[in-house]
Amino acid sequence: MARSNGGIIGKKNQTSFGKCTVTTKTSSGCITSQPGTRIVQALIVSGGGAGGTVNAAGGGAGGYLCTEINACGTIPVVVGGGGASVSAPTRAAGNNGSVSTVKTTSSVGGGGGGGNCGGSPGLALPGGSGGGGSGGAPSPASKRAGGTGTSGQGNDGGTGSTSPKFAGGGGGGAGAVGSNATTSNAGAGGAGSSSSPLSCSTLAGGGGGGARCGGGGASGGPGGGGAGQDAGPDSGNAGSTNTGGGGGGGGFTCSGQVVGPSGAGGSGIVVVKELNKASGVWSMQSQFSARSQGTWPETPPNFVTATGGTESTSGNFKIHVFNASGNFVVEAAGAPSGSTTVDYLVVAGGGGGATNGGGGGAGGYRESSGAASGCYSVSPLGGGVSALSVSKQTYAIVVGGGGTGATDTASTNRNGANSAFSSITSTGGGGGGQFTSCSPQPIFMNGATGGSGGGGAAPAPPPGPAAGGAGNTPPTSPQPQGNAGGGGFHQGCLYFSGGGGGGATAVGATGGNGTSAGPGGKGGAGATSSITASPVGRAGGGNGKSCSAPAGTPIGFGGGGDNSPGTANTGGGGGSGPSSANGGPGVVIIRYKFQ
Repeated sequence: MARSNGGIIGKKNQTSFGKCTVTTKTSSGCITSQPGTRIVQALIVSGGGAGGTVNAAGGGAGGYLCTEINACGTIPVVVGGGGASVSAPTRAAGNNGSVSTVKTTSSVGGGGGGGNCGGSPGLALPGGSGGGGSGGAPSPASKRAGGTGTSGQGNDGGTGSTSPKFAGGGGGGAGAVGSNATTSNAGAGGAGSSSSPLSCSTLAGGGGGGARCGGGGASGGPGGGGAGQDAGPDSGNAGSTNTGGGGGGGGFTCSGQVVGPSGAGGSGIVVVKELNKASGVWSMQSQFSARSQGTWPETPPNFVTATGGTESTSGNFKIHVFNASGNFVVEAAGAPSGSTTVDYLVVAGGGGGATNGGGGGAGGYRESSGAASGCYSVSPLGGGVSALSVSKQTYAIVVGGGGTGATDTASTNRNGANSAFSSITSTGGGGGGQFTSCSPQPIFMNGATGGSGGGGAAPAPPPGPAAGGAGNTPPTSPQPQGNAGGGGFHQGCLYFSGGGGGGATAVGATGGNGTSAGPGGKGGAGATSSITASPVGRAGGGNGKSCSAPAGTPIGFGGGGDNSPGTANTGGGGGSGPSSANGGPGVVIIRYKFQ
């Protein structure tokens, strides 16, 4: 009689897997992963910064970083300590917290809060979240500014106030900026965060509260931030252990003669979840046994998992910024119960400006609606445009360079290069039209077509309507990728005005206002998107050149002014001038829900 093989016909292959586990580390050491682990999700919170002393501010929270790491076997873990307390007059500003690390990935320690000792300000320090700014004299205001936080890990500290109380600002938190101090109140610490891809809710990363003389230290932010004190020699409250909370500012009298120590920053914490995958061929018996014991590996992720470019997070959304060509590697395509789509912004390189002619057109601008990743604010060009579905594969990302500013008559050579992601291609901006010398006969070239068209040099014979290059070439729908360049204007060989290059949301202006030899036409306006979690304007047209008047301030975002290049990684068109200017390189940005 044949022996049962649990539903498998033939030789049963060796199987391996590991039970998915969540490990919390409150001190440095190692984690030994289970068999089958290839990827771990990690919450990495560094130590918080200490508060300051005298006119004291709260310390910033330790960096709060949620990420995925390729790891198996022994995984080294470092849990960062909080910044040490300080006492005047040894040091006025608080100490920064120490970094926490999983394998080779680290978050940033919290910034120390600002302080003032003997009239010598201790400036707030940057960190995962920045320390609050100390109270102080009315000027300069920069000495009262809060420290800067690290993008994707924390926020800035609040500013300190002037007299009469010289209160300190609150330290930045993982979830919110520190509050600014007023002349009557110290600033509270910024709130922490509980955003995490892990099966736990870890509220951490609260900023420390600022101090105020004569009554009323501010509270620390939720998530472990320590409160500030209101009188010397009272000590500021320490940030809570294993939260990365910032320490509170030390108490002081309004005369500054009695000073209390600052609160130390709270130590960090590391939480690691193993993502295991089954390998081999499983019999029905062994699969049933694993499932009944709760040791069967997790199902594929519900959300997209990918790498590439410069990565950051905003809440439950991940952002990849490509300032140069590279690869967007999708490791998991998600599931219908989660999300399988990504939003995008693809901007091509801007066109180069001509010598004494038209401004370069902006690179083509194509954007989805943002519905796949948090309904952030998109430009008018993103309205009604669907997100892209992705699959498990490597996508080549092409970031187009800006067109070269012209020194010859070849209009087409000034176009910017295309940018591309998957099925989305944005066309390089058209180069500005060229004017050549009057001998033996003047030549006025049209602006070139492109994502947005280049501005025209001037018509021939003069006077008459100009010839700016057409935008949205080739046509895209449901939203166009750019606009036409403005025309040039000419009144004899000695008087001419080039048109402005087209921008993402507006045509370039006609040179000389179309009626006389006057200012060069301004570049068309670009578009603003918050796909990176803050509003940024891109794809503005470059200014045209006039022989009789300056081109004026560019109206487009990133577009070049008179003889100025387009701004890098905006796709702005280059401005025309005596020697012309290059267009700005483009950018590709991808955003999606990852938890």
